[in-house]
Amino acid sequence: MAQTGGAREIFDPRWRSDPYPLYRTLRESARCHWLSPARIGVLTRHADCVAVLQDPAWGHVPMETSAFRPVTDQDEGLRSMLRANPPTHTRLRRLVSRAFTPARIARFRPMAEALAGELLAAAVDRGEVDLVEAFTRPLPLRVICSLLGVPAHDEKVFSGWASALTRGLDPDQVLDPVERAQRTEATRAFADYFTALIARRRAEPADDLLSDLIAVQDQGDRLGADELLEICVLLLVAGYDTTVNLVANAVLALARDPGQYAALQANRTLVPAAIEETLRHDPPVQWTGRTALTDTDLAGQAFRAGDGIILVAGAAHRDPAAFPDPDRFDLTRYASASAPAARHLGFGHGLHYCLGAPLARLEAETMLTALLDRVARLEIVAEPTYRPHLAVRGVDALQIRLHPAG
Repeated sequence: MAQTGGAREIFDPRWRSDPYPLYRTLRESARCHWLSPARIGVLTRHADCVAVLQDPAWGHVPMETSAFRPVTDQDEGLRSMLRANPPTHTRLRRLVSRAFTPARIARFRPMAEALAGELLAAAVDRGEVDLVEAFTRPLPLRVICSLLGVPAHDEKVFSGWASALTRGLDPDQVLDPVERAQRTEATRAFADYFTALIARRRAEPADDLLSDLIAVQDQGDRLGADELLEICVLLLVAGYDTTVNLVANAVLALARDPGQYAALQANRTLVPAAIEETLRHDPPVQWTGRTALTDTDLAGQAFRAGDGIILVAGAAHRDPAAFPDPDRFDLTRYASASAPAARHLGFGHGLHYCLGAPLARLEAETMLTALLDRVARLEIVAEPTYRPHLAVRGVDALQIRLHPAG
């Protein structure tokens, strides 16, 4: 049976700091909830969310015709392969994968390690810091800008664009006119900036991903100018904000459970498992949308072509049918090869699995390792505050006292 009304609370800012009690209520009360008057369903159970992500009956439509963005500014211009279906998505992903290779990603490890050490040394010297401002935000911003060939003096403006674009991922129904205008302004500014940078890289290629994307070809096929812009905005939003939130959420979970932090210090091989558990326990991307491309049945409901669906990964990850003791942050959950945990949806699943997942994991692993090397104990000074974003949820400020190691 589907329910209406209660699911709208996922848009209520009072749940921003801790949406999981709401998710539990929704998950336990019905398989599918409906948002009305729009024809948008809300799924909170793990098996149902996975089923959608594996089903070609669900995909994307142009945002100007989407149930999620009925008032989109037609002049925004930028889209991305996140919102493309095959064969367009297949082609774009093939071309981008030829440039965004494991070797290209691995080259950023030394830079990330050096910067993590530098940032943490300064933070430990101060003793008490906002760890988001001092650590979890600067490093991913520097890495993504270096990856795209953006000069260091332009990093600050990129951070502002990323914030406006990330907030703009939320459905238009929850954005006020100022936020929609900021999204449009950021999109246009980003397009202008990268149009000029792409022209420079065409004339004078550099050692960066943008130059590789310009040069990549497959049987004579190349990325067009608009497609290059789409890929750049995708990398900015998906490769920066989500990594900031991933690392902040990991630090917060470890600070709230000193025993887990001590266990991680004692066994550094658990760092990759800690990252996967953070992606499950408190994912940066809380929910995502799909559109029915044809009439289809799902979760006991009949969906018409054009109907929307919201997949609440944050709720699916706390589903006891998929994860034992799901509300517990457990460092060892993803550490066992003999009894692997169910797959989380932190980087998506299926066709749209995140291309940048290896880069995010590299950055998070580097940052957590640096923290363990230099900080013996984490002490929360004040409860974290959260950004206004809903779909991509993240800590805005995390006041922490860092007790130095040694």
